[in-house]
Amino acid sequence: MVSHLLKKSSCESSVTKLLRWNGLSLYNTSHGFHEEEVKEKLKQFTGGCIDLQKKDNGIGILTLNNPSKMNAFSGVMMLQLLEKVIELENWTEGIGLIVRGANSTFSSGSDLNAVKALGTPEDGVALCMFMQNTLTRLMRLPLVSVALVQGRALGGGAEVTTACDFRLMTPESEIRFVHKEMGIIPSWGGTTRLVEIIGSRQTLKVLTGALKLDSQKALNIGMVDDILKSSDETQCLQEAQEWLQQFISGPPEVIKTLKKSVASVKELCLEEALQTERDLLGTVWGGPANLEAITRKGKFNK
Repeated sequence: MVSHLLKKSSCESSVTKLLRWNGLSLYNTSHGFHEEEVKEKLKQFTGGCIDLQKKDNGIGILTLNNPSKMNAFSGVMMLQLLEKVIELENWTEGIGLIVRGANSTFSSGSDLNAVKALGTPEDGVALCMFMQNTLTRLMRLPLVSVALVQGRALGGGAEVTTACDFRLMTPESEIRFVHKEMGIIPSWGGTTRLVEIIGSRQTLKVLTGALKLDSQKALNIGMVDDILKSSDETQCLQEAQEWLQQFISGPPEVIKTLKKSVASVKELCLEEALQTERDLLGTVWGGPANLEAITRKGKFNK
């Protein structure tokens, strides 16, 4: 009886820790963040939209769609991005995600009209917290995600690519963190995630130099995972889906649990990460995929 209660308590503790980084906001009023106030301000800046297509094969395609401004984020688009991320958090059939821009370009970052209007330090910090929250939730999704970079990913657009698990570029595309030239620093979580992707030394070069990373340079420093063959919008999207397929093939519950396990390591201390890994294992050990694999008697080794 006592051991049963201890086991139950441990599971509840683990669930609490998992909820801390999955599907919840980073900030609340105790941090001085008033989300509804920020949303009201962002509603004023219209233009563009965020499209989400959820395919039968379990791959979602999230499209930044504001082509007249190189897919720059208007305030409404920022609100819609959070809405789509929440929708993806609840998409039980999903296992993969491709983030892309409309009309063969990724994103030029924030719409300058919104940036100019939100000109006080207080406004800047509030917007920072809102987008950090949204992109962290994107990063935590139990979906294997890839940013498909066509054309240019600039400023905030470059930061969005870092919230995905992988990045793919077309031959003529470019990633550039232009924040220095605007007199600011990355504030959507881009610096933190970029250090994790390419290390602190390379990150300092990329940010202080506002370096133009073409596809080959980005590949050389580990910023991207592959360069696609085609720059055609339709063909490169097909290529990206085929590339992603290798990482989402298999039992969906196992793929999603693997993603949760890897994502947790980024945010938990060693002891908590090990406990989370253990408790996640309990959700798949002895499950249908595990039992089926055992009956194959090692055929997966061939």
